[in-house]
Amino acid sequence: KAERLRAARRLLAKKIGMAEAALALSRESGLSLRQAYRYLEVAKRKEPLLSAPQPSVTLSLKMPADLAQKLQAHAAASRLSASEVMRRAVAAYLASVREDG
Repeated sequence: KAERLRAARRLLAKKIGMAEAALALSRESGLSLRQAYRYLEVAKRKEPLLSAPQPSVTLSLKMPADLAQKLQAHAAASRLSASEVMRRAVAAYLASVREDG
């Protein structure tokens, strides 16, 4: 939650419209637009961030070599780590599964 609020605050600091900020937050955090708007509303109130970040764990997985190459290329182009790209992809996937039932 704290990471999403930080992201919402960063977007609001850019002085872009709420719709554009919600869309960006939705995409980068794997949230629905409704959830993104909620985070933006909380961020506008400038409430303190209380929760500590969750500890990370190492997870190994296997994927086809061509998919791994695409992941690395996307991560480099986005200036993100491959781990961050995977975290966002998994979060987006799980959020979509929850919304669909």
